[in-house]
Amino acid sequence: MKVSIFLAILLAGAACTAEIPDRVITVMGEIRPDKLGPTLSHEHVLVDFIGAEFSEPPRYNRDSAYWIILPHILEIRNLGVKTFVECTPKYLGRDPLLLKKLSEETGMNFITNTGFYGAIDNKYIPAPVLNMPAEAIAAFWIAEFRQGIDGTGIIPGFIKIGVNPTELSDFHKTLVKAAAQAHKATGLTIMSHTGPAVPAFQQLDILKSEGVKADALIWTHAQNEKDWSKHVEAAKAGAWISLDGFWGGAEKAAEIAEMVVNLKKHNVLHKLLLSQDSGWYDPDKPDGSNYQPHTPLFTELIPALNQAGINDADLHQILEVNPGKALTVGFRVYEE
Repeated sequence: MKVSIFLAILLAGAACTAEIPDRVITVMGEIRPDKLGPTLSHEHVLVDFIGAEFSEPPRYNRDSAYWIILPHILEIRNLGVKTFVECTPKYLGRDPLLLKKLSEETGMNFITNTGFYGAIDNKYIPAPVLNMPAEAIAAFWIAEFRQGIDGTGIIPGFIKIGVNPTELSDFHKTLVKAAAQAHKATGLTIMSHTGPAVPAFQQLDILKSEGVKADALIWTHAQNEKDWSKHVEAAKAGAWISLDGFWGGAEKAAEIAEMVVNLKKHNVLHKLLLSQDSGWYDPDKPDGSNYQPHTPLFTELIPALNQAGINDADLHQILEVNPGKALTVGFRVYEE
């Protein structure tokens, strides 16, 4: 049977696993995982909600957006943040050059992504993509990893996909399969906008069927699953649990703190990522009036975590060690 060019790429990628040193890919290049420092693992500087049909070329002035966003980034840099994981995918406002400019100005690490966002009923998916097989979609993401994003030379540091918070549709199953195939070719971790446990575990099943281990997946917005035993179950299977929906408020802080304590109680704190999902400069609001600051994690959530019994060593694990391990480029696959 003739092996396709795509499969040849996958096999070549798997063959060189042992030759690739531990590294995380930022918009400025590769760094060691232990150099990330305190990390916000799920944030946005800019999101354009207009939809895939109208999102490119960009509807905003990059320099104007930069001056609105920069003070917010300087604020968290002054709080000790060293790395910012920017989770806006293509057709939703991804702007690697804006991130590079912010990195150059602040000295912080910024990490961008490849991938497609299928949540919100595929509003941010170009129509032709809806009919593509997983192999064709994966090939696009692999090309961005090998050649850089849109001629910028900037390499994505992870794969970002999004699915609806329900049982997976056929197209969303295709997205997950594409992410698995792209992971096998690149070693990039898959971050999936998910929410509840049902689509999270369906994704884990698909990854397994494609030969990819659970620790290749970051279950994003896991705080939306209220059966906390599912967090523990997925973490023990190897998946990364991302609690990342905190914009402030004592009640929400207390709820997330309880989730973190539950993970600690079950000895899976080493699989937890913690962030806010804040930012969101909107081209339709160029004055930045809607921008959500990235500071509540430090001013409200961490004090709530301390009060709940999460100590400095735990926070070091969650905010520094875990992001480095989760975002390290590496092939998390089953041996054949």
